[in-house]
Amino acid sequence: MVQRGESQVLFDGQPNRIKPHPSPYRDISVEQPGWTRLLVLAGIVTVLGSSSPVGYNIGVINTPGWVIKQFCNESLIARYNSTLTSSQLDIMWSSIVSIFLIGGTIGSLSGSLLADRIGRKGGLAVSSALGVISGLMFWISKSANSFELLFVGRTFGGLSAGLITTIMPMYLMELAPPKLKGAVGALCPFGITFGILIGQILSMYKILGNESSWPSCLGLSSILQAVCALVIPVLPESPKYLFVIKKQPSLAVKELKRIRNTNEESLSDEVEILRLEDQENIRQGDTWNIKKVLQTKTLLLPLLLVCALQAGQQLSGVNAVFYYSSVIFKRAGLSTSSSELATIGAGCCNIFMAMMSVQTMLWFKRRTILLISLVLSDLFLITLGISIGYIESFHWMPYLCIVGVLGYVLAYGLGLGPIPYFIGSELFEVGPRSSAMALGSMANWAGNFVVGLTFPIMEAHLGASSFVIFALVVIVLLCFVKIYLPETKGKDACQISRLVEQGLKSRPLAKVDRLNENGNMELKVLTEKTYL
Repeated sequence: MVQRGESQVLFDGQPNRIKPHPSPYRDISVEQPGWTRLLVLAGIVTVLGSSSPVGYNIGVINTPGWVIKQFCNESLIARYNSTLTSSQLDIMWSSIVSIFLIGGTIGSLSGSLLADRIGRKGGLAVSSALGVISGLMFWISKSANSFELLFVGRTFGGLSAGLITTIMPMYLMELAPPKLKGAVGALCPFGITFGILIGQILSMYKILGNESSWPSCLGLSSILQAVCALVIPVLPESPKYLFVIKKQPSLAVKELKRIRNTNEESLSDEVEILRLEDQENIRQGDTWNIKKVLQTKTLLLPLLLVCALQAGQQLSGVNAVFYYSSVIFKRAGLSTSSSELATIGAGCCNIFMAMMSVQTMLWFKRRTILLISLVLSDLFLITLGISIGYIESFHWMPYLCIVGVLGYVLAYGLGLGPIPYFIGSELFEVGPRSSAMALGSMANWAGNFVVGLTFPIMEAHLGASSFVIFALVVIVLLCFVKIYLPETKGKDACQISRLVEQGLKSRPLAKVDRLNENGNMELKVLTEKTYL
């Protein structure tokens, strides 16, 4: 089965197919309103109540780790009269930390099923409920003197996070008018980045990362998720989901009118596209799922692109850079407290770039900004590896390390941070989109798990050379993107699917021109040598 839901409709001129119809997407991007109140509300609610808790649970766990390990040991002594050695306690703590990533991987795969069965809104509501359960486990773990509740809380938190990273970008992209897709797609990574920074700040020992307050520190994000669960019923459902998946065209049009804040007459082009997509979905017959997406040859290249970008985002070593940043700042002469503040300053740089990405996605092409981000990230990783290796040799080398850290954070936030989260919504048509986004999100969590598992070993045996390995990963990703990633900004999904349907034999760096001869649509492909 081939992915031709939109491409077949728009480019196939055969009389026994659905009648070709010129794509109205470019006209829509001019005529349709931009940020309506409902779209802004959806963005705020999902950023604060969905993606920010994901980042918070990632950023909050490291600083109070020694305090929580002490609690785990005391809980074992009190309840089982057993004491763990230092290495055994480290293994237990690593398990508590990593179970969140495993939950994220499982949640990602479940996101595809939930998004199509109970809707994009329904999936986000389930993720909020899981997050609230996670927070409750954290809140009561100390009073119950139960380290097991930490495992349960982190597991539910990971499941919630996996659902969010699969469903939220897809949901917002399907709500947004074409001209705002890039900006709206950047909201999920912005929320995650914001949550990480807030988690790092609140988990400082003098704030909430101490013996008496760590349960509140871990469970705080569940309050936002509870509020999100209450507001989600007010938000609109995805019109594409309602029209194409649920077969409720009247409700889909009603929701589209609410989102665009306009009358039905001005939405005729968008409604027509929904009808054409629905007709093609009926023609294909079968419903999409993860197994079918994996078996469909025409989806091989876009699936490889989504998974490579999602996994490569983590395998580029972003978490390792933040882990090492406090050590680097200390070696540069800062005190322990000052180095913590400097690390938070690096997080602020990350936040700044995440905020800027909302605008840069409107200004620049996806492919161009991603290639620039990969090149700069690679240069700063190499700089970081070399400078850390010779940090004791020259008095000025610690400052070069700081340049490497901050430079990498800025380069990462330029494109490698935001683009992988939403690029799947632009590479895939509506049918296979949820399954593809789930597989991409799973690759992201798996990459995060691999780095978390291997970096301590790499750091112990390779030291500064670890960053050279991350740089090599970025180089491989750069080459793959350079060869195979088509530009998605301003292009219809029909064009993109045609460019990548031949797998690794595709010509994605081709220019697509529409011709209208004798009333039929044709596809003209020209090699574009200067295309970035």
